[in-house]
Amino acid sequence: MTIHIIRIRATQDQIREMLDELETYIKLAVDVERKILAGGGEYHADCEEVLLEDGSRQENIWGADWYPERRAVEFGALINIRPDQGNRSMEIEDPNLCERIEMIARALLEVCV
Repeated sequence: MTIHIIRIRATQDQIREMLDELETYIKLAVDVERKILAGGGEYHADCEEVLLEDGSRQENIWGADWYPERRAVEFGALINIRPDQGNRSMEIEDPNLCERIEMIARALLEVCV
């Protein structure tokens, strides 16, 4: 299982390595304050753990998926269930938060082909 912390635009090699686990998409944990993400692995929680070990704060980390072929971000993850932060489902309910996550993911993961 390869999980990368992406702080600057990912390389094609990093994208391929993060795709190793699930083949068609990449599980992500995005730190919306630090504007970084961890990607790869089988579970969003694996990525979240890597960011926590790197100094991120849990309340700033949200789960998403990146589909490189479609260049699409989806916002469902178990780590997003946070009633104390106003999110009661796996889907991120705040459209502004979704927009922030999508901007970070696109900036770091859209690799020129």
